[in-house]
Amino acid sequence: QVHVVESGGGLVQAGGSLRLSCAASVSISNINAMGWGRQVLGKQRELVATITSGGTTNYVNSVKGRFTISRDNVKNTVYLQMNSLKTEDTAVYYCYADYKSWVPRSWGQGTQVTVSS
Repeated sequence: QVHVVESGGGLVQAGGSLRLSCAASVSISNINAMGWGRQVLGKQRELVATITSGGTTNYVNSVKGRFTISRDNVKNTVYLQMNSLKTEDTAVYYCYADYKSWVPRSWGQGTQVTVSS
């Protein structure tokens, strides 16, 4: 199973930027897909962005044009660059890894992102 650890959350004003990092315990070249989800207390977790081993990216509509997911295969790290942040982006952000099709998805412990008005 793959272990992932997030970092980079914090408090930022609306309109500002943050970059989240997700370090994996194995070579991310061997991971089918990695991504980010977010969750607000009392609501379902929402998938925000995904990047496949081939570099294909997908985003939920609410973050398109503002968030960018990328990967560094040397550092075994995936990033989420978040620009033009809005108060509604406030959530705990979780990194996940889909290692292989027969292995359950691995989630990190999460990092808090708070956007103030």
